[in-house]
Order: sequence, then structure tokens, then C-alpha cells
Amino acid sequence: MPDDVRGALVQRVSALPDGPLDITWLAADTPRLPQGRMRLHWEPASHTGWDVTAHLGLATTEVHLASWPAAPDDWPHLVRPTLHEVLGLCTALAVATAALDLSNRLTHV
Repeated sequence: MPDDVRGALVQRVSALPDGPLDITWLAADTPRLPQGRMRLHWEPASHTGWDVTAHLGLATTEVHLASWPAAPDDWPHLVRPTLHEVLGLCTALAVATAALDLSNRLTHV
């Protein structure tokens, strides 16, 4: 990971079991994750593999989503299912929130 970044913003997670993770680097001075977005951070583990962590942006904060200590070199295949599920849940929550907001506006007309 380059020195001037604090992680990678997950842009897209393939639904395919061996599909890719599309990421962009997050600059070290990025204030906080947008709601429903995930950041990955990885560094070499003390003995072997990689220590990988994922954070999730919520409305008012950023939370630790998961950790994969000493993950093997092919760790993107290990973390992909979790990231895919969380992105699906975030999308579903965004749709439900929009539907509730619309319903509230329509009842006040």
C-alpha cells in the first residue's frame, strides 16, 4: 500500500466467487467514509500473510466491520463474500430509507 494512503475505498465487489474487488486508494487526509462505503486496509502480518481490516461508513461515524489476521496472499478471495453481503445490505437499507422518506412526504401532502 502506498505511504500516502490510509486504505482502499471499495468501489465494487463482484458477485462471482472468484470475481474482482474494484478499489481506489483513499488519501491519508480523507476525513471519513461516506455512508454505506467500505475501506480496506492491509499490512504484512507479523509471521506470515496479511493483516486485513474493513471499516464501514455510517451516517455519523465509521465502524470496524471485520478483521482477517494473518490472511493468506490470496486474501481478496477470502474477504470478498463478506464485502459483497455488506454492500447488498447497505443498498437494501438505502432503498428502504428512500421508500420511507417518500411515504412520509406523500402522507403530508
